[in-house]
Amino acid sequence: MIKHEQIVDMLEEAHVAAHTAAQDYLDKHFDGKDGGACGFASCNFVQYNGDAINGRTKVGRALKKAGVTQNWNRQFHLWNPAQIGCQSVDALSAGARAAAKVCEQYGFKMSVSSRLD
Repeated sequence: MIKHEQIVDMLEEAHVAAHTAAQDYLDKHFDGKDGGACGFASCNFVQYNGDAINGRTKVGRALKKAGVTQNWNRQFHLWNPAQIGCQSVDALSAGARAAAKVCEQYGFKMSVSSRLD
């Protein structure tokens, strides 16, 4: 079972990876500025080591303790994991994919979602 401290470390690593990926996307496609279609992106925690996650599981409680919120359908998620001040759905999606990759290295199954604004 993943421990609280590991989740905190994972989240920090995920945020750094997400921010780097989003900024790299902006640098490559928009000269470092916001551009393209406006939207949002997040990555969602689907399973941990093959088991579903909800607020009553040990992993769910550990995610809550680490500050991970749940979305409208009660799925734990990282909203705008890049924590970057832009509205480019493509850059934010790149960040969400990078964050999901990090979390997957810790045993989580992740999904990435985005939507236009």
